[in-house]
Amino acid sequence: MLIADRFFGPIVGFGLLMSAMTMPCFAFDTQNEVKEDSSPFALFKFGFSAYKNGHKDEAVKALRFAAEKGHQGANWKLARMYAEGDGVKEDDYEAYKMFEQVIHEGAEQGTENESYVADALVALAGYVKRGIPNSPINSNPSAARDLYLQAASNFGDSEAQFELGKMLMKGEGGQPSPNQAARWFRLSAQKGHAGAQAMLGNLLFQAGKTVRGLAMMTAALEHANKQDRVWIRDIQEQAFSISDEADRRTAMVLAEDIVKTGDF
Repeated sequence: MLIADRFFGPIVGFGLLMSAMTMPCFAFDTQNEVKEDSSPFALFKFGFSAYKNGHKDEAVKALRFAAEKGHQGANWKLARMYAEGDGVKEDDYEAYKMFEQVIHEGAEQGTENESYVADALVALAGYVKRGIPNSPINSNPSAARDLYLQAASNFGDSEAQFELGKMLMKGEGGQPSPNQAARWFRLSAQKGHAGAQAMLGNLLFQAGKTVRGLAMMTAALEHANKQDRVWIRDIQEQAFSISDEADRRTAMVLAEDIVKTGDF
């Protein structure tokens, strides 16, 4: 049974992901430095420090102890490591179960745990959308859309807003709704999400707002990550190729202003 069928009660609020902690890293030793019966926070802090200093085997040990003691951040970090094959063998189903536990624990409004729950919702939505081979998790776009909606609305998560917008545009997991898609793209774009800025710019361009659309796609290209830059450049260049010279010039000037001010 997928998690959309057994969701975990109201979760509210939004927080930034916990910044990396800094502390001297030393060899993990449950007998001397950080004992198995240390507090969950001490274990988590040690594990995070070991991770940042490249001692990932030690980090995993400490984070496991912390997670077993109920530290939500440790559970989230382990899930991320399994999802990315970072210091452990990649295992999407193991990551899925850990993210699911983070969501099950929930978060009090205004606490740092909000960020863990929001990120876990986005991660699970991705897994549910595409399914996990050789596991009980089958592709279910409708359930994925519900998960993105929870992260987007309850936590204001920009990645969830972007992904939800894409699903609404394509009609994945339900009826298409370009107007709702544009709304979520706008909310995500205002938080600096380059993909959402490009998608919103493309929608504006298609709606006849040529200069504004071109400018937004161009500005998005300036600060997109390497992976997103490929598809953003494709739609930006396509739009430029069918625009007249005057609109191109005006759009380039406006794009510079958008990059400087961050005002989308």
